[in-house]
Amino acid sequence: MSGPPPPAVDEDGLDPPAYPAGALSDVIPVIGGALGLPDADGRTRALGTWRPEPTRKACLLLVDGMGRELLRRHAAYAPYLAALLAEPETGHSLTAGFPSTTSTSLASVGTGLPPGAHGMLGYRLMVPATGKLMNFLRWDQNVDPLEWQPRETMFERMTAAGITVTHVSAPRFADSGLTRSVFRGARFSGADSSDEAARRAVEALGSGERSFVYLYYRDLDFIGHTVGVGSPRWREELSYVDGLVQRLAEQMPADATLFVTADHGMVDVPQDHRIDMDQDWELRAGVAMLGGEARARHVYATQGAARDVLAIWEERLEGVAVVRSRDQAVAEGWFGPPDAVDAAMAARVGDVIVAMKRDWAVVATEREAVDARQIGMHGSLTPEEQLVPLLEIRRG
Repeated sequence: MSGPPPPAVDEDGLDPPAYPAGALSDVIPVIGGALGLPDADGRTRALGTWRPEPTRKACLLLVDGMGRELLRRHAAYAPYLAALLAEPETGHSLTAGFPSTTSTSLASVGTGLPPGAHGMLGYRLMVPATGKLMNFLRWDQNVDPLEWQPRETMFERMTAAGITVTHVSAPRFADSGLTRSVFRGARFSGADSSDEAARRAVEALGSGERSFVYLYYRDLDFIGHTVGVGSPRWREELSYVDGLVQRLAEQMPADATLFVTADHGMVDVPQDHRIDMDQDWELRAGVAMLGGEARARHVYATQGAARDVLAIWEERLEGVAVVRSRDQAVAEGWFGPPDAVDAAMAARVGDVIVAMKRDWAVVATEREAVDARQIGMHGSLTPEEQLVPLLEIRRG
């Protein structure tokens, strides 16, 4: 789509994430506290007024793409999960962080840090040392994961404290750049199916005096991207996830606690709400590289053009996006409390940052042909993308 800007929509709901006491970066530190691991400053972190009861064994299941608003909207297809979410004792809400995308969210979970501290600031970012875009799910550049994300992970902290830590996921993730960057410190256990993953998680909980298991489930997100979160296929998959969680809870040891969360939600983007940068000469002007993804863009300007690019994108996307400079986004807390944003990490951020409103997107049908065909998308600051559940199921 090109031409004049679309009609304006309001900006309500595009608020910065709830750092530092209500975001995904708080999840494992809070669970760690229940396992007897204090925060780095010696205190026990809480999520608002909620702090889980002490436990010897804990499992965190992260369901990719299961936003809180989606779970509420489709509660009839996930009665077990919806019932947990509805009860104050078992259901809590978090914000994903910005951008609300898998690589950023998993890094926040694994490190216990906001994006501005761990540096995994988007789906695609420019690597300052090479000047090239890198995809952080595929890890498609020769970048050392330990140099890119040098901060201690929560798994390393737990292991050092004597907690037995196991990471259960598909075998192909065992030695991925993302795993080495943000999940190092755990014993990796590969599983080819969800039933095998659940079995391995239960077995791992039985090892050690104190144990923690991180379990990842991907398929709901994949189906949402492919056929949309409003589709019958997506609802069928949500029903499957509901049964999977219930079975896992029933198989857990009697003295264990199961936590369930997600990395982001999702919105379906209609074809007439897609602005195609590759066909829009205004948006291309002064742009060296287009990073991020369709709902959350990092725009890298050619030398000396950052101010002009900011002005063009603000005007062109008026009413359908919030557009900020790098410094503005950092100051407004998009990537974490401003004083927690490392200067070296901030250098990875685009000159211009774009968060799309409602169900709009800036796609690139030539340079990102596969992604541009997705139906469900995420990354922005809307409640549908930002809000994720945190559910607690105690066995003992």
